[in-house]
Amino acid sequence: MKRLNPKYIRIAAYILVPLILILLIGGYIAYSKRGALLEKAIDKAKLKAKRDYNLDVKIGSAQFTGLSTVSFSDISIVPDGRDSLLNIKNFVVSVRIMPLVLGEVKLSDVVLQDGFIHLIDKNGVKNFDFLFKKKKDSTATDTKADLSNIAHNLINEVLYKIPDNLALNNFMISFKSDSAQLKLLAQTALIKDGQLSSTIKVNDGEANWHFAGKMHPSDKDIDVMLYADNRQKVELPFIEKKFNLKLNFDTLQTKLTKEDHSSGETSISGSWSVKNLLIHHPGISSTDIVFPEAAIDADVKVGTNYVSIDSTSTIHVKKLTAHPFIKYTLNPVKIYELKLNTGWLNAADMFDSFPTGMFDALDGIQVAGKLNYHMNFFMDTSKPDDLIFDSGMDKDNFRILKFGRTDLTKLNSPFIYTPYEKGKPMAPHLIGPENPEFTPLQQISPNLRNAVMTAEDPSFYTNHGFVMEAIRKSIATDFKTKKYKRGGSGISQQLVKNAFLSREKTMARKIEEILIVWLIENNRIMTKDRMLEVYFNIIEWGKNIYGIAEASHYYFGKAPSELSLGESIYLASIVPYPKGGLYAFQPDGSLRPGLHGYFNLIGKLMAIKGYTARDTNAYGFYEVRLRESLRRQIAPVDTATADSLMKQGGADDDSILPVVEEPVKKPNFFQRLFGKKDTTEQKAEEKQKQKEQTIKEQIKAQIEALKAEYKLKIDAVDTTGGRTRKEVRQEKRRLRNEEDEKEKELKDKMP
Repeated sequence: MKRLNPKYIRIAAYILVPLILILLIGGYIAYSKRGALLEKAIDKAKLKAKRDYNLDVKIGSAQFTGLSTVSFSDISIVPDGRDSLLNIKNFVVSVRIMPLVLGEVKLSDVVLQDGFIHLIDKNGVKNFDFLFKKKKDSTATDTKADLSNIAHNLINEVLYKIPDNLALNNFMISFKSDSAQLKLLAQTALIKDGQLSSTIKVNDGEANWHFAGKMHPSDKDIDVMLYADNRQKVELPFIEKKFNLKLNFDTLQTKLTKEDHSSGETSISGSWSVKNLLIHHPGISSTDIVFPEAAIDADVKVGTNYVSIDSTSTIHVKKLTAHPFIKYTLNPVKIYELKLNTGWLNAADMFDSFPTGMFDALDGIQVAGKLNYHMNFFMDTSKPDDLIFDSGMDKDNFRILKFGRTDLTKLNSPFIYTPYEKGKPMAPHLIGPENPEFTPLQQISPNLRNAVMTAEDPSFYTNHGFVMEAIRKSIATDFKTKKYKRGGSGISQQLVKNAFLSREKTMARKIEEILIVWLIENNRIMTKDRMLEVYFNIIEWGKNIYGIAEASHYYFGKAPSELSLGESIYLASIVPYPKGGLYAFQPDGSLRPGLHGYFNLIGKLMAIKGYTARDTNAYGFYEVRLRESLRRQIAPVDTATADSLMKQGGADDDSILPVVEEPVKKPNFFQRLFGKKDTTEQKAEEKQKQKEQTIKEQIKAQIEALKAEYKLKIDAVDTTGGRTRKEVRQEKRRLRNEEDEKEKELKDKMP
């Protein structure tokens, strides 16, 4: 081996020795001055906390106890005019030397003894609201923030604050609000040699939780599990009280395997899994839903202006797997993208993987063959009318071997139909020839059949249960109006909802409805004619009015085969809001002017299809007359009140065409799931308010009718012969007093 030239060795020594001496001298000076530097840094941090966040920070003592170790005692943080936020008795922290030299702070060792964080949110006052105050940056420009950099920096900031070694004893986190309270006492928490173990006491001993697993934050390698003692479930009563969402599970596992930042994109790989997850929320289901096993292996991508879950990700629910693609682009316009593809799966595995309690009607069903579900959704919020939505399930030799709890073939023969009102069963109806009210399809006026199909499902005889174009338009309309303005359910879906399911408006019920429709349509369980026949004989047409025979006799005193075009369009108009049917009429039995546009709309669509001739006289609007004996039930009310009453009590308000100009606003799913306005108590309050408002409107209408009645009586006194002027005045006074007394009686009934 060739030896180095002594000349070069001497030159290197001349360079390195002075550098080493400078570093030693600088290090000695820094070491000797470190106490003053620490004190200066603490004072600077206190001033910043006071100036920027109005926090009073106090530290009893702070001193170096090693080369890179600082010991603190009696730390407190108190927001100005608020309750104390944080107290720590003893806190010792060490940082890594080499990352510190490179300008990065990575924690090496942390010891924390006796402390608490106390979060309070009472009467609208929080002691932690400073966290949400955004400090103005005088150097900021209009340039949009780079989300990929934010994500990368945030992850590293969090990970670097997790020490390599941790010894924590008696540290409590508590939260108190007007309606909820939570205490978490970490009796112990240790990280040693990359292994995490902890014991957390919940709400003074209600339960004991444990975090345990692998923890190598500096290497971005984390695998941690949360579970409770003695095979108990991890309960989250705080969430239930706050959001009316019952949530518990056996174990929850989180893994972080990779984080990388390059070419303007941050990639995060990890997985999240849960065992025996139980969910219950009125907006999701009326019963508990249990996922025995659920997990996602996710590849998250964060770009300069978007966040996405890549299609390489996989969702696991028992034996069911699916590959999602979710992307949310923030600017220059908001864009939502969602794709889901299961690939070909054994149908039995798919049905066996449905969460327990989610699809009661299908519980126990046995199937064979293969299925492949796919869905594609894309919406540019600047052009919502151009949104893309496709959803479908392909089948290969799919067949039903055995029905479960519900026999989907029962509608092919006479059966008992029991309608429900507010969860209570009403009088049962026999749907079959033995019931004199049952009307075969061919005995229903073609006018009615065509009017209802035009309004509810124009392509009923050619579609497979779903009208994708109607669903697309429904989503676009609801997005633009920010309210539930237009439904997307066709006749098949409405039939399934009425015949097999409850009327509860939950996510689980809607998914079950869609699945049953697919099974019926794709396995030819019923003919289209039979579906339409049953539909006309079971749907609600008014309060306690079920089936077209009852409806046609109730409103018009005639058989279903005798219904005119105008009467048929009227009946089609009340399908989404049957309980408001009578409010479509005026006291003389004619229709209210507000329905004129609807008649023209449906009539023109029917004419285009060839179901009726073109008409310039609103397609029978002016010929419709309510049965005379019902007219006395209708009090004079203004148009706005009538429209409001017509909209109340709808049973099938998810039909394709809107019935009235402004349907009742419904909260979206996330509002139902997380909004404070969706708790059981507040829902009851809302229903009570709606009920009271309806009563008020009805009483106001009765008062108007009363005034009109007494005006006629008083005017008639003037024309009554044989009375003196004094007697006329006395009679008028008597009538006015009588009117005042009756009006007072009505007003006393006002909520």
